[in-house]
Amino acid sequence: MNRGALCSRIGYEFVQPQLLQRALTHRSHGPANNERLEFLGDSVLNCAVAHYLYDNYPNLPEGDLSRLRSNLVNQQTLCTLAQQIDLGELLLLGEGERKSGGHRRPSILADAMEALFGAVFLDSGFDAAQRVVLGLYVPFIEQADVQTLGKDAKTLLQEYLQGRKLALPKYTVLATEGEAHAQRFQVECEIAQLKLTTRGKGGSRRAAEQAAAADAYRQLAGDRYD
Repeated sequence: MNRGALCSRIGYEFVQPQLLQRALTHRSHGPANNERLEFLGDSVLNCAVAHYLYDNYPNLPEGDLSRLRSNLVNQQTLCTLAQQIDLGELLLLGEGERKSGGHRRPSILADAMEALFGAVFLDSGFDAAQRVVLGLYVPFIEQADVQTLGKDAKTLLQEYLQGRKLALPKYTVLATEGEAHAQRFQVECEIAQLKLTTRGKGGSRRAAEQAAAADAYRQLAGDRYD
């Protein structure tokens, strides 16, 4: 893919192509890199997404809006969007980063996305940058469940049960394996009223509880207990 194809995918042509060059340059490639653009693009991204959520979800309270925004502008989402536009193919990396697969590394892809937003902002201002951000984000947001985005499994399970006036689950540690520095926990999640029991494993008690809760929520999410 060439840079023209990238511009087509984001719906923006640069007036100053050198800004795009800078946005695609990782610090391992040299001093003229995208770190400062990343700093700028982070703020542009947060403002654009916050504005969109404020306008389009008028009934959501501030806490839910903040949760949504933080989970839309995080590394995972940015990396997903970068992969959708094949951004990694165009990144300029130092030899070591290139050989180690830096063009696929989530942190590098996420940083480059933010730098790209910053570059558009410097090239044509906030309105243009906002159009690029929303052009990528709106389809992603529309496919997501805004009620669950960013919530962990225990929270989702708790809300599911509370919404049906059912007692909260009971978590019990069944086993602890391994040496102190590398322990593995097995936890049981029991929902007595529904006669449902699941188990999860993890490197901490919390991780094992989350795994067990996720299994329980998956089993219940398609059912109705009204």
